Amino acid sequence: MSDSFTISIDGRPVAVQPGESVLTAARKLAIDIPTLCFLEKCGPLNTCQVCLVKLNGKLVPSCGTKVTPGMVIESETEEVHEARRTALELLFSDHVGDCLSPCHRLCPLMLNIPLMLRHLEAERWDEAIATVRQALPLAGVLGRLCHHPCEQGCRRGNWDDPAAIRDMEKFVTDQDFQKPETHLIPRKPATGKRVVIIGAGPTGLAAAYYLAREGHSVTVADRQAQAGGSLRAVGENQLPVAVLDREVALLARLGIDFKFGVELGQHVTSEGLARGFEAVLITVGELAPAEGAKLGLALAGNSIKADPNTCQTPLEKVFAAGSAVRPQKQLVKAMAEGRAAAECVHRFLGGQPARRPEKPFSSLMGRIDPGELKAFIRSTHSGGSVAPCDRCAGHTRPEAAVESSRCLHCDCRSSGNCVLQHYAQTYGANASRFRAERRPFEQQLQPGGIIFEPGKCILCGICVKLTEMAAEPLGLAFIGRGFDLKISAPFGLEVEAGLERVAAECVQHCPTGALVFAEKKLAAANGRGATSVDGNSAESGQTA
Repeated sequence: MSDSFTISIDGRPVAVQPGESVLTAARKLAIDIPTLCFLEKCGPLNTCQVCLVKLNGKLVPSCGTKVTPGMVIESETEEVHEARRTALELLFSDHVGDCLSPCHRLCPLMLNIPLMLRHLEAERWDEAIATVRQALPLAGVLGRLCHHPCEQGCRRGNWDDPAAIRDMEKFVTDQDFQKPETHLIPRKPATGKRVVIIGAGPTGLAAAYYLAREGHSVTVADRQAQAGGSLRAVGENQLPVAVLDREVALLARLGIDFKFGVELGQHVTSEGLARGFEAVLITVGELAPAEGAKLGLALAGNSIKADPNTCQTPLEKVFAAGSAVRPQKQLVKAMAEGRAAAECVHRFLGGQPARRPEKPFSSLMGRIDPGELKAFIRSTHSGGSVAPCDRCAGHTRPEAAVESSRCLHCDCRSSGNCVLQHYAQTYGANASRFRAERRPFEQQLQPGGIIFEPGKCILCGICVKLTEMAAEPLGLAFIGRGFDLKISAPFGLEVEAGLERVAAECVQHCPTGALVFAEKKLAAANGRGATSVDGNSAESGQTA
């Protein structure tokens, strides 16, 4: 310890030892420098260039730069962030794959549809229920009434029939209702903040659902005698009253307090509510001409004036959303407006600027040709859509499992755990900035259960180094030159041939999901701690 000295990173001193890297020093200060090609046991590989910092006016990789006495480093400046963002965007220039599937991206409420379908295929019913309930308010209603834009984006529809996603949502919630107690999403600890929502229609109920989960005390008031708004007018054959009542009861179990027979402008005013609550959200539906004057809010015609980006009205602490601001003709979009308003209110209550939820980052592969579609079809059920034997009763468990097995798995198996995706979101990377015509999609299904997608490989070298250190009989190597450089086993063999000893470790530390285990391999792989139950890496290349 006597040899230690101090360097400065962003004006903060940190004690270091000779031989340590700038990256190690930054981690002592809890500075998150992105890394894709760095693994402690492998040493610096210096291939990805996303860990850049500024030293003496020059950008250098922090993983491979050793500390020296008196060193002054800049890490969290806009110039350095721009350099890292550019490095990430260059990696995406030849990236072939979607982080999120088209169906996931098209869902206004961002349900992780492929994950739900994988749970159903594996007959993990409770996990499917949790996945649906985590994303969807009034899930049993949406499973019957949603106009399912997700199915329009399903690539399976270019082969035979799209996956029956809405029917699977209905199946999941029907399974949930058959349990002694419906699955309840956990809520965060109480914040002490009180929110009142005026209007118990789809937008208001959705907003209440998301705000209650954040730990806020939520009261929903409506002039009618029951919650549901326009949903109460839907015919029994489309939406059984019992389903809507059960979904509303689930909201009450979440801690939401309902007050009925309360009309804004008659029994309460916006100004009065703002004095009694930390935030007010108006979701009263479409306004009649005579109703507008009662609200005490600025109007544009029959609509409440609200900032489209923040949902805030000119009146302090008062927000507005849904058809009271802009007509919403589709149920799922009305609920998505409730989700957006809830995010704006939640941020406001936390002392942050109000804004709508950020869209999760996703690389986009775009349209695929028939040959590429065949590559997806190879690992799925080959038949057309499975219609239930009894349409009124819906799918049975075996029918739901088979229908779900038709999913093409368009999403990346490492989505959510991918280091490249994570830092692209963090740095606001534009995946299309340097992209030209992409190369063909390729998916190598290995007999032992490994899937290798060369289009996702960034040539970081971690797997090559790990096989070398493990003295693999064949191992992996860089094959070719320049733009033709690739990772492979020697002698023209496929990747799996070089992974007899460290397959799990290479999958675990692949930073982009280029190497993953197929779902049927997961049980064995999990025994070695390699992957999580949904096929995603439990750890990533950013950690030692």
